[in-house]
Amino acid sequence: MNREALVLGVGSTRFGRLDHSAGDLAGLAAHEALRDAGLTPADVGAVFHATVSQKAIDGQHMIPGQVALRPHGFAGVPVVNVENACAGGATALWLAIAHVRAGLSDVALAVGVDKLVCADPAQGLAVFDGAMDVAHREETLAALAALADPLPPELSVDGDRSVFMEIYASLARAHMRRFGTTEAHLAAVSAKNHAHSVHNPRAHFRRPFTADEVLAARRVAWPLTVPMCSPVSDGAAAAVVTRADFPHDESAVAVLSSALLSGTDRAADDAEHHIGRRAALAAYEKAGLGPQDVDVAEVHDATAFGEIQQAENLGFCPIGDGGPWSASGASALGGTLPVNPSGGLESRGHPVSATGLAQVFELVTQLRGRAGGRQVPDARIAIAENGGGLYGIEEAVAAVTILGRTR
Repeated sequence: MNREALVLGVGSTRFGRLDHSAGDLAGLAAHEALRDAGLTPADVGAVFHATVSQKAIDGQHMIPGQVALRPHGFAGVPVVNVENACAGGATALWLAIAHVRAGLSDVALAVGVDKLVCADPAQGLAVFDGAMDVAHREETLAALAALADPLPPELSVDGDRSVFMEIYASLARAHMRRFGTTEAHLAAVSAKNHAHSVHNPRAHFRRPFTADEVLAARRVAWPLTVPMCSPVSDGAAAAVVTRADFPHDESAVAVLSSALLSGTDRAADDAEHHIGRRAALAAYEKAGLGPQDVDVAEVHDATAFGEIQQAENLGFCPIGDGGPWSASGASALGGTLPVNPSGGLESRGHPVSATGLAQVFELVTQLRGRAGGRQVPDARIAIAENGGGLYGIEEAVAAVTILGRTR
């Protein structure tokens, strides 16, 4: 295997409604990752710290990483603050990998944290408003809505709505019109992820749902119901990255490739050039692998539709077949290619900047064979896809990381 870098240690808090400050959550995840790697803060040559909530909610602009981590022993080294919408954690990891590959440090630490559960729920949801082109918000939403059939009045939802759930609903309806994807396909993905999370003690929600219960739940934005959508969560995750020849034991995981891309101005029906597809192809090429080599995946299922779309982008099934492929059981534990054994964003939770690193935490745990009731047998190759924001008709950023067992 091409060991361009190693993930030597990972850490994660539980996700959910937490009493700790964002800084303390970051410190907990960072220290767990270092303990897992057998290192201390003194061994770290650089820190890449991702957050949006410390800025948008706490007002801690410009130096959130320094403020969060110095009280936890990270002083005197470079601290780089990262913001890249929901892909902030994966971006911090991409930077840490590049840093050690460039020989600038032997050890780099990537940390992602957000504390989004607020006394006023609207305050937490407002954080997401800046993850799209604010100067052209209404035009963007109208263009997305035009991709699908008009929504009948009886399917509309009154009251406060999440703008990104509206965006995902528009994209889901467009996929339904073009490819025949159904509400039942979405419900199957959601039920599967909630079943997976029962075995994840760090998940925000651990309640199983049947597909019928998912369909009968409160509507968020048709065709999406509450269990199909990721919750707003608090939490942090971290990873220790080292150079490939750094002393390690068999628990280290090889970074086979890491791709980070921004979107393009493509036609709406040009699915082959979707940002997630391009990122996946770039990562596969760099690793010398293909989707047929993957044993387990974590993808950015901010909604159940997100998982269907990313399964297609990652090449697990042909474009347009993500709904039937998922409903067949292929992506469940025991299926041909388990997706989101952690429970995914829908059930594990979504503290935005921590999500990409939580995916890596899960996949490293899987590759080590330590995932307990959610373990994918003999997992050797794992892939993570983490997207963020919206610009035009697709995500503003997409990151795909491929990891491999070293033993």
